[in-house]
Amino acid sequence: MSPVEIERPSRPPIRIRAVGRALPEHYADQETLTAAFRDAWAGAHFNTERLEELHRAVMVGGRYLALPLAAYRELNSFARRNEAWTRAAVDLGETAIRDALRQAGLSPADVDHLFFATTTGIATPSIDARLVNRLGLRRDVRRSPLFGLGCAAGAAGISRASDWLAAFPDKVAVLLCVELCSLTLQLDDLSIPNMIASGLFGDGAAAVVLTGDPDPGGSVGGPAVVATGSAFYPDTERVMGWDIVESGFKVVLSARVPEVVRENVRADVDGFLAKSGLDRSAIRHWIAHTGGPRVLETFESALELPEGALARSWRSLKETGNLSSASVLFVLGELLASGEPVIGDRGLLMAMGPGFCSELVLLQW
Repeated sequence: MSPVEIERPSRPPIRIRAVGRALPEHYADQETLTAAFRDAWAGAHFNTERLEELHRAVMVGGRYLALPLAAYRELNSFARRNEAWTRAAVDLGETAIRDALRQAGLSPADVDHLFFATTTGIATPSIDARLVNRLGLRRDVRRSPLFGLGCAAGAAGISRASDWLAAFPDKVAVLLCVELCSLTLQLDDLSIPNMIASGLFGDGAAAVVLTGDPDPGGSVGGPAVVATGSAFYPDTERVMGWDIVESGFKVVLSARVPEVVRENVRADVDGFLAKSGLDRSAIRHWIAHTGGPRVLETFESALELPEGALARSWRSLKETGNLSSASVLFVLGELLASGEPVIGDRGLLMAMGPGFCSELVLLQW
């Protein structure tokens, strides 16, 4: 008697329904910010021309700030900076989530699991907990705060949320990333990494709504999460991250970042796509976090991307700076809002961050 094959019902795809974005109301162009740092460091022995050169090199046109520029002089301790971070993170987080839920046609009461990622502040209860009452989330909502993944957390958060939805496909998950990089900068640190960070990183929040697709037919909608992948690079802990000092978060930013990207990203992407029977030619939309000009250039050269493949990442870098974990979600949100993807298109969302590590998400419309 031959074995009987039981046909199992196919699981509905995990789908990205919407991306909500929020930026603080305060904005300063790069020239204004450079002048502010030059004035703040006027009494120190440092090369002002080098500061201006570094700020020009990151190709950021301006950034949104959690506070008015003049208010930063009053933040003379880690406690004050973190208190400001907590207030602003709750406000921006609420705005981003409400925007995403509105686009998805859902309400806060529909949310089953809230994932929250940040690397620029700390709070207990965490920001996701503080949003339960603010948003009117259900009493039984599940929460998963993630800390320390840096720029990789936007992609990693989508991956972790989709893992949960694979087990509970009838549920709704929301990923929120809030980064207020301006509240971490150390005015007593005259190192090159801190000067680069002072010109590169900005503030913002993004939220992603993910569901198991109850209606696989119909309009194009958002993309399905087809596959996810992670890669950790041994002995690279000092490439990027924080040193926790008395005044707060002191940036660790090695000049080796582009080198590490160049050494790994091609093999990582090719190996990841091969597991799905694909190669780079199958990807129409490249969604890369705005790590900085040298990182984006390395992505383009190492992956042999066609001209303009990272145009949205370059534009996001210029308009808002690097928003750490939220940056790749801003690029994704811009792509979704464009209406450019059509049924059958594939996209690769990729981000790298402290560890040093990379996170990859394969999407299909």
